[in-house]
Amino acid sequence: MQGFTLLEVLIAVLVLAVGLIGGTAMQLHAMRARHESALLSTATRLAAGMAERIRANSAQLPVYLAAQYDAHAEPVPSRPGALCLDAACDAGQLAQLDIYELKRQVRTALPAGRARICRDAQTWADGRLRWECSGEPAAPVVIKVGWRGKRPDGTPDGDVDDPSPGAVIAVAGVAP
Repeated sequence: MQGFTLLEVLIAVLVLAVGLIGGTAMQLHAMRARHESALLSTATRLAAGMAERIRANSAQLPVYLAAQYDAHAEPVPSRPGALCLDAACDAGQLAQLDIYELKRQVRTALPAGRARICRDAQTWADGRLRWECSGEPAAPVVIKVGWRGKRPDGTPDGDVDDPSPGAVIAVAGVAP
């Protein structure tokens, strides 16, 4: 017998097609994981930068603790009264500018990003980071930054109304 039968050729093409589909699915999964990793890195960088600003201006901690932002609800963050570019600012104005800058960076760097600064003694619940804050006066100051992810088909991933934060950074060196 010489040559291949049509059945053998069809089986070989089927095996090749399954292999290509598997390889493509693996590549798509790797791209999603890389994207999520980049978002997590960005969220961590934004939270760490804000922690440094809070430490540098710790007398204005009550102003910082009022900061909440949700790009889904507020697509364009409102500008503070003073941008501190042409004239000197007091500590309160500088805190407002810091919050505005955080909101602006979250809006531009994260898809439907969120940020919150609060006192929270229980950042984890049921194995997930949580947005709620305990608000206890002695609790550590934390910065929570996150985003709303999407499934491969483009639909929102998980709980759209209350997704888990991507990163939570505790602000060390700030007195309760």
